[in-house]
Amino acid sequence: MIRVLIVDDHSTIRAGLRLILSDAQDVVVVGEAADGDAAVHNARALSPDVVLMDVRMPRTDGVEATRRLRAEGYRVLVLTTYDHDEVVYGAIRAGAAGFLLKTAESSELVAAVRRVAAGDGALAPEVTGRVLARLTETADAAAQGRADRSGLERLEQAGLTSREVEVLAHIGHGRSNIAISRRLDISLGTTKTHVSRILMKLGLESRTQAALIARDSGLGADG
Repeated sequence: MIRVLIVDDHSTIRAGLRLILSDAQDVVVVGEAADGDAAVHNARALSPDVVLMDVRMPRTDGVEATRRLRAEGYRVLVLTTYDHDEVVYGAIRAGAAGFLLKTAESSELVAAVRRVAAGDGALAPEVTGRVLARLTETADAAAQGRADRSGLERLEQAGLTSREVEVLAHIGHGRSNIAISRRLDISLGTTKTHVSRILMKLGLESRTQAALIARDSGLGADG
């Protein structure tokens, strides 16, 4: 069972999300929280596989809560009404494994929860193009410091092997671990190991960040 913690400051929304997730036989809601501080506290107590996180909340907002939860190893799927670039990019930079809008269909939400629980990423199609553009337009200081080097050179300097670069390219295309293992004819466990090493070597918090790096490096340009 996939254990989910729902975080939203509106009780009616939490109830609606609980109802949607309860229809999935492989998902169980283990708890709720109304703000970021409670989310961190409850995650420590309940050990969810996925934290379903709102952004705009009192006290500690969803982006800061995501940053704190990622530091402790939790997977976060952001679900919000706001699709402003600052919100999307901020959530991804904080380490969110996925980003969905509250207008998403119930099936999309459940599928995203499953993907994040499996270690994959999930990004709302409505914001994907703008997020990729944002990466090149508003990169942080670390990214700016790498701007004078080619994408592949950056990856080589990070110590990625040729196989890891190949896996990263597939991540850039949005492929799941299962799809990557099939395309490369390697086991799912080996694929997961490659993904973990890629994140570690590049100093990234989530698979979504890796996908953006892959696209920025020219690895996700083709099908």
